[in-house]
Amino acid sequence: MFPEEFMNILVALRQERAKLQQQLKGVDGAILALSDPHPGTSRAKVAGHKEITLKRTMSAAGRARISKLAKARWAKFRAEKAKKVR
Repeated sequence: MFPEEFMNILVALRQERAKLQQQLKGVDGAILALSDPHPGTSRAKVAGHKEITLKRTMSAAGRARISKLAKARWAKFRAEKAKKVR
């Protein structure tokens, strides 16, 4: 065989490997979806053969609401503290 033929074979094998890896990801995802007793509550998803943890995010409105409530609690606490000192 000529070197050019080897290169063609290598390219074909690498393409086949990539296709099989994509199929494996799909199968892993299906297994995860079917084996999870509480869908939507999983903290990890399969990425290839590794598990990655997902971060929970909060909306800006939620952060603002929590901040506003915390500031109100601290203001109340400080006001009561000031009354006790006098």
